[in-house]
Amino acid sequence: MRECRSQGSVRGALGNRRPYRDPFWLNFSVTVSIHSTAIVDEGAQIGDGSRVWHWVHICGGARIGTGCSFGQNVFVGNDVLIGDNVKVQNNVSIYDAVTLEDDVFCGPSMVFTNVYNPRAAVTRKNEYRRTLVRKGATLGANSTIVCGVTIGEYAFVAAGAVVNRDVRPYALMTGVPARQSGWMSRHGERLGLPLEGSGEALCPATGERYLLENGNCRCTNP
Repeated sequence: MRECRSQGSVRGALGNRRPYRDPFWLNFSVTVSIHSTAIVDEGAQIGDGSRVWHWVHICGGARIGTGCSFGQNVFVGNDVLIGDNVKVQNNVSIYDAVTLEDDVFCGPSMVFTNVYNPRAAVTRKNEYRRTLVRKGATLGANSTIVCGVTIGEYAFVAAGAVVNRDVRPYALMTGVPARQSGWMSRHGERLGLPLEGSGEALCPATGERYLLENGNCRCTNP
């Protein structure tokens, strides 16, 4: 991808979709929608069907899958890997050393960091701590993810929560600092399971069956 003034640009009014062949994708032809105010630096990879809205900046090293959406005023750094069908709402900055797997949801104005102990007068670019958000996880509006943690698959971080430690799959995290207060289904519904021990519950929306064994939750459906 290139900025508007550069040869090979796919920038234009959102909705005016046109194919663009990026050499970084080899022979894979992609079609994306990029608003005229957005900047996509040369070298960035964006998969088919993705949408880039107003005032977004995607750096040249970013690797983005298919069917993603980036809301107004989003920033995506160079050392960022994003899977398929990821939804990033307005005013989110995804800094270097962050990986988002498929189907991750980033709520409006949620925050990532990559330096644990920043000082303006101290350069710590070689001390970035990597953050991994597993498949299907939700990061609620205004939540903060302190760098160096892993958010388990289908975990649910509530609005305004501050996560400073690893999160188990399907866990519901609330508060400052965030603590687990329940379990969530893949559909985003609260499950009637204890925090620890063993149990069984059905998703009230889909009927999927979930088992809690030794403090770990899993869905038994395919």
